[in-house]
Amino acid sequence: MKPNVIIINPKDNVAIAVETIRQGKPVCLPGGGDFTALADIPYSHKVALQDIQEGENIIKYGEMIGKATENIGKGQWVHTHNLDIDHKR
Repeated sequence: MKPNVIIINPKDNVAIAVETIRQGKPVCLPGGGDFTALADIPYSHKVALQDIQEGENIIKYGEMIGKATENIGKGQWVHTHNLDIDHKR
């Protein structure tokens, strides 16, 4: 299947959706492989590439962009409801 996310940096634990991905549909990785979206992932939003525990860093661009405010499963939408950017400082 054609990739529907991009991974900006190999250190990232989130990918960016290049199209809306509906819950239950595959998240197709650029290098091959896929996993199931656990929620609707809006176009240009983040999806977890791995399980992320509450308090762990969210990594995008190879840099910490914030902390998880709850446990986030692989395939879950990552956004303001479960990401605290104030912890970036």
